[in-house]
Amino acid sequence: MIRALCTSVQRLNFCHSNFRISTSSFAAEADLLFEHNNLNQRSQKFLSSSPIHLYKLIERHKKSRSRRETPSPVSLRREEPVSELYPSSETHYEDLARQYAGSSNPKDAKRLHLQIIKNGLVGDLFLPNTLITMYVRTGHLVAAHKLFDEMPGRNVVTWTCLISGYAKLGLPDEACCLFRLMLCAGFTPTHYALGNALRACQDSGSRGLQYGMQIHALISKSHYATDVIVCNGLISMYGSCCLDSAVYADRVFDGIQMKNSISWNSIISVYSRRGDALSAFRLFSAMQHEGLGVSFKPSEYTFGSLITAAYSTSSDSGLSLLKQILNRATKSGFLSDLYVGSALVSGFARFGLLDTAKKIFEQMSERNVVSMNGLMVGLVRQKRGEEATQVFCETSDLVGINCDSYVILLSACAEFMVAKEGRKKGREVHAYVLRTGLNDIKVAIANGLVNMYAKCGAIADACRVFKLMGAKDLVSWNSLISGLDQNGCFREAVKSFCEMRRSGLIPSNFTLISTLSSCASLGCVRSGVQIHSEGIKLGLDLDVSVSNSLLGLYAEAGYVADCQKVFSLMPGYDQVSWNTMIGAFAVSDASISGSIEYFLNMMQSGWSLNRVTFINILAAVSSLSIHELGQQVHALALKYCVADDTAVENAFLSCYAKCGEMDDCEKIFARMFERRDEVSWNTMISGYIHNGVLSKAMDLVWFMMQRGQRLDCFTFATVLSACASVAALERGKEIHARGIRACVETDVVVGSALVDMYSKCGRIDYALRAFELMPMKNEFSWNSMISGYARHGCGVKALQLFTEMLQEGQPPDHVTFVGVLSACSHVGLADEGLEHFESMSNKYGLVPRMEHYSCMVDLLGRAGQLTMVEEFVKRMPMRPNVLMLRTIVGACCRANGANTDLGRHAAEMLLALEPQNAVNYVLVSNMFAFGGRWDDVVKARAAMRQAAVKKEAGCSWVTMKDGVHVFVAGDKSHPDAEKIYEKLRELNKKMRDLGFVPQTKFALYDLEVESKEELLSCHSEKLAVAFVLIHTSALPIRIMKNLRVCGDCHSAFGYISKIVGRHIVLRDSNRFHHFNDGKCSCGDYW
Repeated sequence: MIRALCTSVQRLNFCHSNFRISTSSFAAEADLLFEHNNLNQRSQKFLSSSPIHLYKLIERHKKSRSRRETPSPVSLRREEPVSELYPSSETHYEDLARQYAGSSNPKDAKRLHLQIIKNGLVGDLFLPNTLITMYVRTGHLVAAHKLFDEMPGRNVVTWTCLISGYAKLGLPDEACCLFRLMLCAGFTPTHYALGNALRACQDSGSRGLQYGMQIHALISKSHYATDVIVCNGLISMYGSCCLDSAVYADRVFDGIQMKNSISWNSIISVYSRRGDALSAFRLFSAMQHEGLGVSFKPSEYTFGSLITAAYSTSSDSGLSLLKQILNRATKSGFLSDLYVGSALVSGFARFGLLDTAKKIFEQMSERNVVSMNGLMVGLVRQKRGEEATQVFCETSDLVGINCDSYVILLSACAEFMVAKEGRKKGREVHAYVLRTGLNDIKVAIANGLVNMYAKCGAIADACRVFKLMGAKDLVSWNSLISGLDQNGCFREAVKSFCEMRRSGLIPSNFTLISTLSSCASLGCVRSGVQIHSEGIKLGLDLDVSVSNSLLGLYAEAGYVADCQKVFSLMPGYDQVSWNTMIGAFAVSDASISGSIEYFLNMMQSGWSLNRVTFINILAAVSSLSIHELGQQVHALALKYCVADDTAVENAFLSCYAKCGEMDDCEKIFARMFERRDEVSWNTMISGYIHNGVLSKAMDLVWFMMQRGQRLDCFTFATVLSACASVAALERGKEIHARGIRACVETDVVVGSALVDMYSKCGRIDYALRAFELMPMKNEFSWNSMISGYARHGCGVKALQLFTEMLQEGQPPDHVTFVGVLSACSHVGLADEGLEHFESMSNKYGLVPRMEHYSCMVDLLGRAGQLTMVEEFVKRMPMRPNVLMLRTIVGACCRANGANTDLGRHAAEMLLALEPQNAVNYVLVSNMFAFGGRWDDVVKARAAMRQAAVKKEAGCSWVTMKDGVHVFVAGDKSHPDAEKIYEKLRELNKKMRDLGFVPQTKFALYDLEVESKEELLSCHSEKLAVAFVLIHTSALPIRIMKNLRVCGDCHSAFGYISKIVGRHIVLRDSNRFHHFNDGKCSCGDYW
């Protein structure tokens, strides 16, 4: 018995001098109580007074033995209560206590329980208290509580043992409730009971703050108010329950008169958990200073807290502090400590210094699963999944693997350089956890499997794992929704979100972020708005990442005003917020200048600019085409050291190309050299094409091929588009051949570009063949073919193709209807055109745009329905723009200047809107000339001279084997000029013999008839056809013109095709004309 008493008091002394950093130590000390419970009735003085040193206890024991050897009536009287209290022999009692002391075996607990009942010791306190402690250790709280209820008498130790059990096993509410019942029963709590109650409050988090403060009030009224052990527990409780402020913990700390190392460690830990590294290290410095005489040396717990504080600071100062701690820990001999070593491994791994982390890991004399997991987490964060897996394989046999290890291993598989290899390794882990049943034990492992498969691109496997999961938590749903979003399964992601809500789970900020991303990708703004409203209800819209997702959603849909509203309501911003706003305004045609505004505000607010910032702002500068602004941004990029980033350089290439500064583009492109990617090449090619330097664009394509640079689909589509813009058929054919060799002709984008190129180069038959060979068609493919038919005057075929498109299930868009209405216009199908126009809004829900109204005006104008044109324009929901007004003036021209009021009014508006465009003056002048109003023609031409604008010269060109030959009206500069004019005279004679009469009304000058005929005979398209005919060939003649062909030339080409017996293809600024055997494909309706 005395031995047990000595052990208990010795441990009490130890606990007073070495109380640990958190109140969990109170619970640990409560385990020792069963060893000194017998002090309840015979040794109260030992507990109520200060702890007795071991040598004094032994002295007392010797004296008591000497007195026992000389019995006296008094001593006998003192033994009587003992014999009454313990019915069995004292030796057997001590044997029971010694036999089951410290046991954690459930069978031992049952045996002791049996012995207590058999020997009639139920009324005793020591052994039942011991049994309660054993039940608590084995996790049998129900049995412990049942024994507690059956005990006829209880003391404070009985209550403390049960409270400790509930606190240890993660049932803080029950522990707090039991503590309250103990107080109500009239028991005065010891510092052990208070410690366990404070631990329960600590485990409850912010919920336990109020009850913890009530316990604090109770303590302040007792003699424990100055007890350093209890005060340390209060510090830890406030540190866990009140993370927003450290004021309560500070007050308790400041109130301790004799602080010990545990006090310092506790308050340092509070600031460490709050991420306040500055305060944590300030306290550490004060601890060193105050402990000069007391020798407060930092322990492993001190280092652990300081390391946590250091790596919670993501700045360079945090890394500097961590390195200092490493040096101090090395000097203090704590580097090999399991706790400190594990914390240092995790800390350096978080900062990406994995070599240092590995070195520390290897120097640790003892490793555990925490250190291994910490190193693996660091490797995973640096996307070094293979190395993390290797650490697991090398260390798993040396440490006890826990469930978290498998979760981290699965995340490592997701970060393999080759996704296929990662998926293979992940399947091996999956097989192991299935075989061992670990996936059913802990939901985190199943969540890790879902995440692993999703990140490795096996989203179907991820969905199967998710479906087979028995229990799903919020992380399970988040992993699935995020995986679906990352793998492009946007509809499934939104559906999964809806299923999660139906299951009753409340979404987190991560849930909303992934779902909003899917909504943005789908363009489902309505669904996004609903999720936005749900986020507002849950208060998640104030989370900066959720707000950024909302900004991305509205920016993607072009809702700039909504972006501004969300941004203005955000409580705080980060780099992503500013970048998203700059990007949203950069792609908004109406508010591009807003992008510059936000860019300046971001800089004024002190935010650092990154590569995304520059890419977004350069998109805005490109749209504005302000070269000086681009140069200023370039200077900033140099200042922020991002000018050598490939993506930023590509953005500068695009910006300078849009500004027309190809020299700057060439300098940047030359500097890039080894950093060039496909985007760089494509941007340069697009830049040359945009600036009309097709030859350089084609040269760059050949250079790419010679260097072995892979041509992607975008490159082919870009070059084909360039060939289409200048009708370079032969070059287009070459690119087509290259595309076939590169196996990209089946790509839907390249296929659509081929259809467009061939139709614009006059080969509608080739366009149809390319269209029919496409394995898959999208709206661009159909639109290109319909527009091609319309451009070639094949209106009926265009409308048939439109019907076929609808039958294939492809919904039309705005571009489709531009092609359909143009087809109706070119063949004079006015009624059908009106029907299709009305079906846009009535049947397909498309709001007609300005280009559709222009097509209708052109349709009615060509049909000579100028009155209907006037009425139609008046009913328009928007004011006519330049395109519309030109169409009206052109309609009046075709009607020989009829409806003077409509034409004059449109002309006035046109010149007022765009006074610096020569095309407008020419159109107005031609309208007056067709009507024979020569005075107005003179005025229009005078106004043109006054505006100091020059009319674009009409020219025509043909492509021959030796290159492109360009002609202007009356041109005699060509080397074959004599032959050309001789051939032209020959053709004129033959045409007149066939009945051709020059249409002098198209000579829009007030001259004599002979002069007009001479002018008409030398038009550029006639010179071009004469040049082709001086060469012997039977191939079709292809002539391009930059302006609309005049009526006289159109008539002449019909005669020429019959005379020479060749197919002539003439492309003007509006459409194609196919002349064959004296007839044109337009049926003279053009």
